[in-house]
Amino acid sequence: MSVETREVYSSANGDRWFLAREAVTGRVFIKHEANAASGGQATDVDIGEFLRRGGQGPEHQALLRLIGTLITEDGSA
Repeated sequence: MSVETREVYSSANGDRWFLAREAVTGRVFIKHEANAASGGQATDVDIGEFLRRGGQGPEHQALLRLIGTLITEDGSA
């Protein structure tokens, strides 16, 4: 299945988080790629669960900033 991604945040230790969307189903989620030292495993997490789990980490703040760019100054999307 084709997945489109946009990097949201990359940490100093090499972990990376992406906003991802399955092209066919339209499902949107966070893809986390752990750094090589942690095994390099990739995991998918529902956006709501991602925000509930950590909330205040820099990767969470980066996602919230990205979401904020979707709103224009006059309040229309």
